[in-house]
Amino acid sequence: MPGVHRNRIKISFQRIVQLAAAALFNGYAAGFRRGRIFTGSSKAVCVPVLNCYSCPGALGACPIGALQTAVGGVRPHFPFYVLGLLMLFGVALGRVSCGLLCPFGLVQDLLHKAPGPKFQPPRRIDKPGRYIKYVVFLFLVLLLPGPPYFCKYICPAGTLSGGIPLLLANPELQKAAGALFDWKLLILAVILMVSVFIHRPFCRYLCPLGAFYSVFNRFSLCQMHLDASKCVDCGKCQRSCPMAVEVTGDLNSPECIRCGKCKEVCSTHAISWEFLFKLRKQKKEASGGRGRI
Repeated sequence: MPGVHRNRIKISFQRIVQLAAAALFNGYAAGFRRGRIFTGSSKAVCVPVLNCYSCPGALGACPIGALQTAVGGVRPHFPFYVLGLLMLFGVALGRVSCGLLCPFGLVQDLLHKAPGPKFQPPRRIDKPGRYIKYVVFLFLVLLLPGPPYFCKYICPAGTLSGGIPLLLANPELQKAAGALFDWKLLILAVILMVSVFIHRPFCRYLCPLGAFYSVFNRFSLCQMHLDASKCVDCGKCQRSCPMAVEVTGDLNSPECIRCGKCKEVCSTHAISWEFLFKLRKQKKEASGGRGRI
C-alpha cells in the first residue's frame, strides 16, 4: 500500500545457495526418520564439501573421509579418483565450495548472527593460526598411518550431522557411546560457541578441505575482480569479509572463500565475479596486446 512501510525479509544469494546445497547433499529425508544412513550407488560419489558419510540424509561421500579410507584403510592405495575430483573442484571453483556450498559453513554463518560481541583475533595470532589447517590436512588426513584420524577424532561436521542424529534415533548407539564421542562433542561445542564471536573459526584454522582448495584460489577459473577505478575505499568490503581478507589489496587470497559478501555490500559495484580467461583477456586489451600476461 502507498505510504505504508513494509518490512521485507532479504535473503542473500549466498544464503539461498547454501540452503539449496545443504538440502541437495542431504536429501535422504527418510534417513533422519529411521536413523539409518543412505547406502545407494550415489554414496560412491564425493561431494565437494565436508558432508559426513554417516549423516542419515547424506546422498554422497565426504572427500576427506574418502581420502582417509584410501590412504589408511585395510588396503591402502593412492587416491587417484578422490584427489583428481578435488583438484577438478579446486581448479574450477577455488574456495567457492567453502563459501557457497558447505553445510557446516552455513551453520557457522548462522551462529555468527546471534547476539553478542564480535571479535577479530589479533594479527599476530590470526595469521600463524591459519596454517594449522594445512598441518591438519598433511598429518591427520594424508600422512599418519592407521585409522582416519581427522574423521575419528576431530571432525565437528561429522559429529553434528552424523553422530548426533544417529544417536538420537538409536538407543543402542546411545549405550555404546563413550569417551571418544564425548571428546568430539566437546570439540563441536567449542567451535559452535566460538562461531558466535569469531566468524567461521573452523574454516579459518582447522578445515583440511579449505586448506586443499586454498592452493587453487589464485588460478581457479572462478575469480573475484576489483575494479580499482570504481573503488572509493569506504572499507565496507573489508568489514563484511567473514575471513578477514584484505579485499582491496589481496582479493583472491588463499583465505577468500568466495562467499560474495564483499560484492554484496559494495555500493559502487567495484567487485564482480569473473572467469580467469576473461580477466586475462581484459588485461591484455588494457595493455594494448603488448607483452605477456
